[in-house]
Amino acid sequence: MHGDANASYSAARPPMSNPLLLDEMFSDAIAEQLRAKGHDVRAVVASPALVSLPDDQILSHAAATGRALVTANIKDFVPLDAQYRAAGRSHAGLILVSTKTFPQDRAYAGAIASALVGLLDKPGQIQGSQVLFLTRH
Repeated sequence: MHGDANASYSAARPPMSNPLLLDEMFSDAIAEQLRAKGHDVRAVVASPALVSLPDDQILSHAAATGRALVTANIKDFVPLDAQYRAAGRSHAGLILVSTKTFPQDRAYAGAIASALVGLLDKPGQIQGSQVLFLTRH
């Protein structure tokens, strides 16, 4: 019985959530908040090798490292997703952040972090090659 209880507990732990890469418009402070809650999250702005890369290379890096990409750059990444699909390529997921849902005010970073925690805390919410809009929590 102990083995079953432990297996069930470990399957529901946050560190088992999807790893994320936050695009350059998001601060590393958001990634730090999520890491403090046990999630595997990296920010483009915290990696000098990624900071000035074009969008297609950011998505390629996220795909190669198994990280879903979180971006507010909807106009550039939706067409990149379509190119991936047309070429039979896959990525680890694309999480789009709308400025209508998340206005860029003083509460922006906290609202994004909270919504991402809500998403990551529910297993199976992010599937490979899936594109979804982040919702408020």
